Amino acid sequence: MSDSRKRHEALVYHAKPKPGKIEVNPTKKYTTQHDLALAYSPGVAEPCLEIAKDKNNVYKYTAKSNLVAVITNGTAVLGLGDIGPEASKPVMEGKGLLFKIFADIDVFDIEIDAKDVDKFVETVKAIAPTFGGINLEDIKAPEAFEIERRLKEELEIPVMHDDQHGTAIISAAALKNALDITNKNISEIRIVVNGAGAAAISCTKLYISLGVKVENVIMCDSKGVIRTDRDFLTPTKKQFATDIHVNTLEEAMQNADVFIGLSKGNVVTPEMLLSMAKDPIVFAMANPEPEISYDLACTTREDVIMATGRSDNPNQVNNVLGFPFIFRGALDVRATKINEAMKMAAVNALADLAKQSVPEQVNIVYDEVSLSYGKEYIIPKPFDPRLIYEIPPAVAKAAIASGVALEPIKDWDKYRDQLMDRSGIASKEIRLLHNRAKRSPKSIVFAEADHLDVLKAAQRVYEEKLGYPILLGRKEVILALKNELCFMAEVPIYDPKTDEETERRNRFAVKYWETRQRKGISLSQAKKLMRERNYFAAMMVNEGEADSLITGYSRPYPTVVKPMIELIGKDRGVTRIAAANLMLTKQGPMFLADTTININPTAKDLAKISQMTYKLVKMFGMKPNTAMLSFSNFGSSKSDSSRKIQEAISYIHRHFPHVIIDGELQADFALNPEMLAKEFPFSKLNGKKVNVLIFPNLESANITYKLLKQIDRSESIGPIILGLKKPVHILQLGASVDEMVNMAAVAIVDAQQKQQKVKN
Repeated sequence: MSDSRKRHEALVYHAKPKPGKIEVNPTKKYTTQHDLALAYSPGVAEPCLEIAKDKNNVYKYTAKSNLVAVITNGTAVLGLGDIGPEASKPVMEGKGLLFKIFADIDVFDIEIDAKDVDKFVETVKAIAPTFGGINLEDIKAPEAFEIERRLKEELEIPVMHDDQHGTAIISAAALKNALDITNKNISEIRIVVNGAGAAAISCTKLYISLGVKVENVIMCDSKGVIRTDRDFLTPTKKQFATDIHVNTLEEAMQNADVFIGLSKGNVVTPEMLLSMAKDPIVFAMANPEPEISYDLACTTREDVIMATGRSDNPNQVNNVLGFPFIFRGALDVRATKINEAMKMAAVNALADLAKQSVPEQVNIVYDEVSLSYGKEYIIPKPFDPRLIYEIPPAVAKAAIASGVALEPIKDWDKYRDQLMDRSGIASKEIRLLHNRAKRSPKSIVFAEADHLDVLKAAQRVYEEKLGYPILLGRKEVILALKNELCFMAEVPIYDPKTDEETERRNRFAVKYWETRQRKGISLSQAKKLMRERNYFAAMMVNEGEADSLITGYSRPYPTVVKPMIELIGKDRGVTRIAAANLMLTKQGPMFLADTTININPTAKDLAKISQMTYKLVKMFGMKPNTAMLSFSNFGSSKSDSSRKIQEAISYIHRHFPHVIIDGELQADFALNPEMLAKEFPFSKLNGKKVNVLIFPNLESANITYKLLKQIDRSESIGPIILGLKKPVHILQLGASVDEMVNMAAVAIVDAQQKQQKVKN
């Protein structure tokens, strides 16, 4: 894309469809006069009086506890310099957007027309009662140091200058892991810092807190090495002045272990890089052009560990990894400041997170096969969903331990759940499902493990301790893919077509033949079928060699269902199997049935489907409230479709009166409690939130769940097979890795339930 095209695109983005990037949205009802009377006069007087009695009540009755001010005077805007407060506003709005999307923190951006330190500080102090925290941004040094110092001393809310501390925290986490990978001792490394601004000073101080010795640091500014014999050094620079007899960056780089660049682009040459010690660590963080480009550095030295500030390179030192989550933790315990202990807690939490297995959605976002801890992955990626529930608790615990928290957290599990909820409804339900699987992991067959995505799902199941994968497929392909994914765990691998499995295959064939010999299956046919992975996998579950099974990734649904029905069979009392999808909607979890199997179920079928779905919902730990849907309401139509629903409902009400179910109902009445109560006060669903929808036919159910996936962007778990004797579940063709992991968790929980049922 040309520079002019990029410029045009950026300007349109900020101007259309409405100027700016953030807005204020009401959090309370405002549609009636009554609502407005509560929101403003006269109702608003009540919280005002309560706050007047005790100003701490402002956290109870206003948005202060989740509101941060992003404040600047526009004197040091990244890459643009002193452009003034108005010109800095797009950057501050962008910072507000990042706070919201990454940590669900609300922001007012404040641009102050004041370069004088006293005037700036007094302005911020005067508006501070509005906010729960203050993020200082793009203020030039040395004024930035004095402004932050004074505000931290004079205010009782957390204050942080992100340009200083954000870069320091993220790069310190990266440095910690880079030293771990290269097996270097932090107290012995020689480090060169090119740049002496706010970020460089803060970074160096934090590295020293980590264990770097100040005598091993050489800092350079635009005039060269900062030495003790240089005249007119500021107090800030003096603390890093060296006695070592070097004058230039080139001289300083010789035999250095670490280079930290916070200066300008292309100041480091290949020759300088070659002069560094073995396994050099280079953080070239100048933007938009790093001190040496990533590609040039890696071409020059194969042993280099390289990080930049750019998103198109591995190891991006991006402040968004820090500030949203640091403020989240500080706000949630009402910290009076962000201190060194809290910053160090963020460093350690970020470093530790990079060592854990990476969620598949992160691989997808960054177009990677499989990110794993190493030279090209020393810090987490900004879109890692775990940041929201890993970093804030670490910061909050440090705030409590260091005595700056006014509202300490007592239930950390609950707090972690609350943080996860901030990332959306879907994450909560999936988390509950995964936690249920982890309580008692079971073995699970992945019948198509020679496909990359299936193997990724199996790896996730293993690494997240959801279950114990058994891999089926071409063994040489699986081993090659495992190596590519760095999936080094020893897990069982079976190839049903090989001579190695002859004994097991023949044993399975005999068992299968004995159940099907009067239904046209010969022993030779049975042996042939056992070479097919779905038949082989189903027999593994039947014979107790595996607890559960998922399949269907690479083959059409109907062709996979057939062998499962033949081999597994229906559960006791089940006359017809069905399928349901759990849709994770914005309104909460919703179960839809039957979405894939029964084309035009009878009244009896619908009654059975609702019963099986009822048990599924209970398996998820929820209370089912079921609506049977139609185009009509309670007998308003005499059509065959409506009549069969009436018959099904009548049957369930007679034989299972404890079940909360009603119909026939139109979808809007089922999902709108006010409409239902007004028109049909007799309904058993009144006062209940409907979370199960039973459809009159496959057509309507399948269309609805796929519409929800595409239009509402609802995440789907399923289709979940209902009514089979064993925990076997079939994926939709081409399911994503996340969908497969979730379905594996369903299969494992299903196995837990079925095994418990046998014991009882």
